[in-house]
Amino acid sequence: MHISILKPSTLKPLALSLAIALGVAACATVPPDRNTYPQQDLAKVQLASDIKLASEGWPSKQWWTGYGDPQLNRLIAQALATSPTLEIAAARIDSARTTLAFNRADKGANVNLNAQGNRQRYSSNGLFPAPIGGAYFTETTVQVQASYDFDWWGKHRAQIATALGDVNAQRAGYAQAEQILAAATAQSYFNLQGGWARLENLRQSIATQSDIVADNTKRVAHGLAAIDRQRMAESELSSLNKQVAQLAAQTAIEREALRALVAGDSNALADLKPQKLPDIPHALPDRLGMELLARRPDLQAAHWRVEASLNRIEAAQAAFYPDINLSASAGLDSISMSNFLSAASRTLFIGPTLSLPLFDSKRLDARLESSRSERNGLIADYNQSVFNAVRDVAQQAISVRGIESQIGRQDEVMRASRDLLKTAQAKFREGLTDRNALLNATLSLSRQEDESLQLHNQQLQAEVSLIKALGGGYRVDSADSADSHAPLTQISK
Repeated sequence: MHISILKPSTLKPLALSLAIALGVAACATVPPDRNTYPQQDLAKVQLASDIKLASEGWPSKQWWTGYGDPQLNRLIAQALATSPTLEIAAARIDSARTTLAFNRADKGANVNLNAQGNRQRYSSNGLFPAPIGGAYFTETTVQVQASYDFDWWGKHRAQIATALGDVNAQRAGYAQAEQILAAATAQSYFNLQGGWARLENLRQSIATQSDIVADNTKRVAHGLAAIDRQRMAESELSSLNKQVAQLAAQTAIEREALRALVAGDSNALADLKPQKLPDIPHALPDRLGMELLARRPDLQAAHWRVEASLNRIEAAQAAFYPDINLSASAGLDSISMSNFLSAASRTLFIGPTLSLPLFDSKRLDARLESSRSERNGLIADYNQSVFNAVRDVAQQAISVRGIESQIGRQDEVMRASRDLLKTAQAKFREGLTDRNALLNATLSLSRQEDESLQLHNQQLQAEVSLIKALGGGYRVDSADSADSHAPLTQISK
């Protein structure tokens, strides 16, 4: 229940002051907040001391351009321009901005122009005797009404801050969607290029194995080798053909996945050409802390959701206090058009309104408790997001480092295979070995090249995942306007 006291024109200032004092004294009591979750301190969040990479640094905003591949740049630009996922994120930003604009407009003064006209016949047997009774009258009213909410307790200010937090959270969510899409496009592109490179290498292996089969067939025909040796060579050739068929299907699937990511039509990737897999150094910052908060859009989104919930609590607390508004109106009112514009037709009204919550069956308490519970849930979500972010960075860094170690060992194997091939070639030229030995050395090197291609692709996949874990070049700009990002502060309200 709410009691509204409208000041009459004869109310004296002393009576008004007394009414306000009584209202403040009688307002509902704000229940204490005894269950506040602590916020994770990012300054204390670091990687394990044994997680190190060769180079240090943060990814740039358009990190994919560092690979020097115009095809990749074009595909990611197309994906970011046409993705339905980003359209959904943009629509959410527009919705949040609309709410912000509404709350800002609600805080300001409100001025309306009302015009009304009516014609009425008064009953001859009613309240008014003749000449009013039994006659027709036309009443015309034009009135300008104005009202202003002083926002004594900061309710509207808190609502605006809440809406602003929602806008910033949606903007950070949009940046997160961009980074996920860019990373997925790059990884799909590298998978496709890696598949094409492996197919080319496997086809060369098939050609070599076919020569081995033909050589063994001649040897068997001349009684220089057992038939089992020929059958083994034929079986290896069939296995290589099977691998090519499987890999061709995988690359076709990857091509369709990439086409979906860039939202392209049936001819979207028609001009895509095989490219050598790039080799660029990866990076890992030596410290995370608050810098990770500024770099990770998902952490920023969680941060702004918490900020919005804190302001929502302030708005809920302001509802416990008296609401004092000022309204006024001025206009003209007349039952005769001939007198409508005369001074005697003018009307004027001005007065404050006091609305005071006295008893509402604990509705205000329930709304406040709901806002506080929402805050605790969002703080818990933020804290978990912090640990997830550090875990992602650590796991991807360990993955990159592990693949680095495997590539180092594989390079040793490749050098040994090349040396064996050179030795076989030299012996073949001197007539110290047969052609079959030379072909087997060539095939062995092709197998190791396939292993190297797979490791290189795995390295690229891990590097892109690490870049995404580090925020993918996202950076909070604290110099933005109030409609963008406010400076980062510790959440402690």
